[in-house]
Amino acid sequence: MMNIRKMMMALLLTLVGGNALADDFVETINQRQHGAGHWVVYEMNVGMFTQQGTFAAAADQLEELKKLGIDVVWLMPIYPRGTSGSPYAATNFRKTNPKYGSIADLQAFVERAHELHMQVWLDWVPNHTATNADWVTEHPEYYTKQNGQMVHPNNYGDVYQLNYGNAELAQEMTECLKFWIDEADVDGYRCDYISSNGIPASYWQQAIPEVKAHKEAATRLSKSLDDSAPQPSLTFLGETDLTDNNNSRLCNVGFDYDYAWQFQSRMANYGANGTLANPLKIYVNTLKEQSADKTFGRMLYLTNHDQNFNDGGKTLTQMYGANRYLLTVLAFTVHGMPLIYNGQETGGNQILNYFADTKINWTTTDSKMRNTLRTLCALKHGTEALKDANGQGENGALEWVTVNNNQNVLAYRRILGDSEVLVVLNFAQTETNALLTGLPAGDYTLWLDSETIGQEVSHKQVRLNATHNLHLSAKGYQVYVKGDFEEEPTAITQHPTPNTHHPTPNTQHPSPNTQHPTPNTHHPSPTYDLLGRQVSSPNTQHPTPTITISNGRKTMNITNRK
Repeated sequence: MMNIRKMMMALLLTLVGGNALADDFVETINQRQHGAGHWVVYEMNVGMFTQQGTFAAAADQLEELKKLGIDVVWLMPIYPRGTSGSPYAATNFRKTNPKYGSIADLQAFVERAHELHMQVWLDWVPNHTATNADWVTEHPEYYTKQNGQMVHPNNYGDVYQLNYGNAELAQEMTECLKFWIDEADVDGYRCDYISSNGIPASYWQQAIPEVKAHKEAATRLSKSLDDSAPQPSLTFLGETDLTDNNNSRLCNVGFDYDYAWQFQSRMANYGANGTLANPLKIYVNTLKEQSADKTFGRMLYLTNHDQNFNDGGKTLTQMYGANRYLLTVLAFTVHGMPLIYNGQETGGNQILNYFADTKINWTTTDSKMRNTLRTLCALKHGTEALKDANGQGENGALEWVTVNNNQNVLAYRRILGDSEVLVVLNFAQTETNALLTGLPAGDYTLWLDSETIGQEVSHKQVRLNATHNLHLSAKGYQVYVKGDFEEEPTAITQHPTPNTHHPTPNTQHPSPNTQHPTPNTHHPSPTYDLLGRQVSSPNTQHPTPTITISNGRKTMNITNRK
C-alpha cells in the first residue's frame, strides 16, 4: 500500500504540476520576514537594474527579488555624480541622482521594500567627494590640503579627500546619515573605504551610536512605538576586512559587519582551475579562526562591482569557471552573511560598467545558478545551523566530514542545537563516488542536487548511514538538512508568477539522479509533511490533506484529523 506521503505528493503534483510545487515551497519560505542572522544581501545599481534605470522601475521588481530570497537591498551610491561618472564621486550627499529620480521616488522604493519585509541600505562614501562637488566652493575648509591644494586620495583624480580634523565636516557627515533616515527611512549603510587613514577611528565611535540612536528615535516617533517595543535596527557594514592587522584600529568602533575580503581573494585564487579539496579546507579554517570572538559579523561573496568591473573586469565564469556553482554553495553555507551582486542570478556572465550604468541583460538566463541561489536563500532563511552571528552571538559549528580516498570532495556539517546541514562538493572534473564516514545516521532531506537543480527546485527524503557512499557528478554538489526544518510551511499554494524581469526558461537537461539511499528496513519510517519535516512518529495518525481553491489558486492544507 502506498504510504500517505506518497499519496499526498502524487495528488498535489497532479493538481499543480511539479514545477509549481518547486517554485512554491522555495518562494513561500523566501517571501517571509527573516530576522538577523538569516539575511541575504543584494547589491543593486539602480541605473543598471532596469531599462529605465530609475527608483520607480526598480521598485516594480522588488517582489521578484523577494522571491529570489533577498532580505536586504544595498543600493550603490544614489547621489549626483561628478564629471568622471563614478557613483563613488558624489557632488552632494543630500540629493539623489536625477537620472534615478527624486527623494520622493526613493521614499516610495523604500516603502515598497518594507511592505515586502525587505531592508534598504544606502552606500555611503565618507572619505571623499567629486572634485566638482558643491562643498568644493561652498566649504573648501572641509577638505584636506597640501601646499594649499586639495588632495586626491589614493591618486584618485576624480575626488578630493575630506578633512575629518575639521569638527564641522565630521558633524555634517553624521547629519547627512541622519538625513536619509528622516527622508527615506533607510535601514542601514554600507560604508565605502573605511580603511582610509583619512577617517579616524574616533569618528566611527561617535557617529555609529549617534546615528543608530537617531534611527531608533525617529522610528518610535513615526510609528508611535513605546519603550517596550523591539528596538528598531540600523546596520553598518564596513567595506574592509576588519580581521586584517592593518585595520585593527577599526575592530571595535561599532560596525555590525565587515567584508570577508581575504576569504574572497583566496577563492578567486582557487578560481576555475582548482580541483583539490584541501586548499579550500585551509581557507575555511583560516576564515573561522579569524572570525572567532569578533564583535561583528562577516559578509561573504564571490563577486561585487569591484571584482566584476575594475582592473579590466571579470565575469563569474572568467573568475571561477565551473567552480562558480560549488563556490556559491560554499559561500552561502560555510559562514557569515551572503551577498549576491545584481545580475549574478542570470549566471553573472556580463561585465557591468558601473560608471556608465550598463544595463543588465535579463534575457540571458542560467536556471542552474538561479535555482541554486533560490534554494540556498531558503536554506539560509529556514535553517538555524546556517545562522550567522552579528556580534558575539553563537554561530553554527562547522565540522569536517571524512571522505575516504578522495582528494577532490569537500564535505562538512553545520550544526546549531538540533539543526544540522550536510554539504558535499565535488571539485573534480569527473564524476566520482565519495565514501563519507562519521555521519550521524538517520533521515535527511536532500534540498539541493546539482543533477536536478537546473530543471527545478526539489527536495527528496533519504536515509544516510554512518558510513555512506554518495555518487557525485563532475563539479557536482549536494546539500542535505537533517531533522526538523522549522521554517518550512505545512501548506503549499500555487502562486501565478509571471516573471518578465528575470526570465528563467528551463534550458538545461540534468542527468537523472543516480543516488540510491539505503532504506531503513528495521524500523517503520516516520511521517513527513510535503516539505520533508517530520510530523509524526511511526505510530501516530497520519495527517490528511484537504484541497481548497481560492481565487483560482489550488491550495493543499495538511491537517491532523482526529
